[in-house]
Amino acid sequence: MIYTEQTEKALKLCFEAHKEQTDKVGLPYVFHPFHLAEQMTEEATVTTALLHDVVEDTDYTLEDLAAMGFSPEVLEAVALLTHDPAVPYEEYLIPIKANPIARKVKLADLAHNSDPTRVREVTPGMQERWEKYKRATEFLTAP
Repeated sequence: MIYTEQTEKALKLCFEAHKEQTDKVGLPYVFHPFHLAEQMTEEATVTTALLHDVVEDTDYTLEDLAAMGFSPEVLEAVALLTHDPAVPYEEYLIPIKANPIARKVKLADLAHNSDPTRVREVTPGMQERWEKYKRATEFLTAP
């Protein structure tokens, strides 16, 4: 991960936004976006990784992020990564594939969310979700 004014602002916001949340196994949720950000190598991808679930899973809006001064390319990628439940998952992936920042972050997100070492017990629902994520990864990496 790289540290710039924008990534540091995103780190603080990410922590604030997710500080009370836990993941499916009860760990602090904030570790997930931090893990993704650690894999990124450019300011825009680091920032997007840190913010990728902020709009989807908290009360922050894209307008809030814009008012905080995040770049247009980060705002676009975060918007693409914010899944509207009314949009079928496969349709949601199409514009992500066309955006290099969103695609890179989504691939890291899918890999982390599919990591069986993150869970103590694999349930049938997890297996189904992992299959969905496998298909999404194949779609996003296909030419």
